[in-house]
Order: sequence, then structure tokens, then C-alpha cells
Amino acid sequence: MDIENKEMSGQADSSGIGHFPEDEDLVITSVEMLKKPKHRYQIAFGPYLMTVHEDVMLKYRMLKGNVFRKEELQEIVVADERQRAYVEALNHLARKPRTTQEITQRLQQKGFEPGSVETTLERLEKDKLVDDALYAKMWAEQRMTSHKKGRLWVKQELRQKGIGTELISEALGEISAESELESCLAVGRKKWQQTQGELLDRKRKTGAYLMRRGFGGEPVRQALKLLIEEDQEEADWDEEPDDFE
Repeated sequence: MDIENKEMSGQADSSGIGHFPEDEDLVITSVEMLKKPKHRYQIAFGPYLMTVHEDVMLKYRMLKGNVFRKEELQEIVVADERQRAYVEALNHLARKPRTTQEITQRLQQKGFEPGSVETTLERLEKDKLVDDALYAKMWAEQRMTSHKKGRLWVKQELRQKGIGTELISEALGEISAESELESCLAVGRKKWQQTQGELLDRKRKTGAYLMRRGFGGEPVRQALKLLIEEDQEEADWDEEPDDFE
């Protein structure tokens, strides 16, 4: 991708240096902070202009009077894109945790080069800001206990988020069969109470509903058995005569 044609936060990026002269000393004549985007500076080398992130400007000491060559500025352009990619990733993470795949897709959509994407992910993982294993465990627990989703539903969700098979298995392995049955029973009880008709018809409708929510055959079978027992106990209780004598 031609650096001069990239986009930066929805605005044209003027950090391209393809038109800068070769084999000449380039002296910084002014450094000006831009109003938008935040934390970016316009660096002037006489008639030649480029913009960089504040962190990059400070790292490379891009101060008025300092001298650079074009090959040095090319290195700075790469560093600037990587910094912009990292900031974009942080902004994306600020809303909620993300997986490696979600961060990758975001940066690709913004037009960042593969090298900048890779460097950003390495930096995020090193800083523990992206952790697919932890994400999978937190997601599985939340979806299965709070949202009452079944194991198969959660497995499919994590696959769509780019989590690997091994990490999915580890995350789901931490959810006990008892906990899954409890969620299955809670969801099934509500559906059972809303279902009318003969016993087999109610069983079929409730079972199908639980399967659609991602619960497997065994927890569904156990939940239906308990629901039928609860129904029978309630019926027996209603049939008992009142005796206050």
C-alpha cells in the first residue's frame, strides 16, 4: 500500500515522504501540534511536511533544528504507523475485551500494513491486554451461567471469535456438568410452564427449545426428567385433601 494514500483515523495521512529529496540533510524548521487527530504533530522541513504521533516525535527527537535524512524518516514513518495501529487497538479495547482475531480484523479494516498488525498484537499480548485463553474462560462462564446458554452455543460463539479449539476445550472444561444442568433446568422450567398440551408434547417442545439454546442431549434429558418430576409432585400436592380437623 502506498503510504501517501493511506487513511489515518478517517482523515488523509500527510506523513508520506515519497516527495522528499534524496541524499540531502533535512532540517526541521517547525513542529506544530495538530488539533485533530489528538496527539499528532506536523513536522516541517522547509516546504516538506509530514505528521507523526507524539510518542514517535519524542522517541526520535524530532525537534526544531535537528537534521534527518530521508532514509531515517522512512524508518520513522514505519514506527508512526505501528504507533497508530497500537492506539487504534487500545481504543477498540477500551469498549470491551477483544480476541486476537477481532483486533486483527479491526486493524485490517483501518488499512494498516500486516507488519504493523503483527507488531501491535505482540505488544498487546506482552502487556496482557489481549489474552485469548482468559477471554475464552470469562466468555464461557458468563454465557453459560448468566445468560443460560448451552455448551454447544458457547463453543460456536468462541469459534466465530477466532478462539482455537484447544482454548475452547479448556474454557468449557472449567464449567461443571452440574452448573450447566442448573442453567438448563432454569431455562427449561420457564419454557415448561409456558407450554400447554399433553406430557409428550410439552416434553418435545421444551426439549427442542433447550437444544436450540445449545444444551447437549444429556443435560436436556436430565432437565426434562426433573421437570416432569416437579410437575408430578405439584399434581400430587393439589390432589391431597385439606385436613384441618
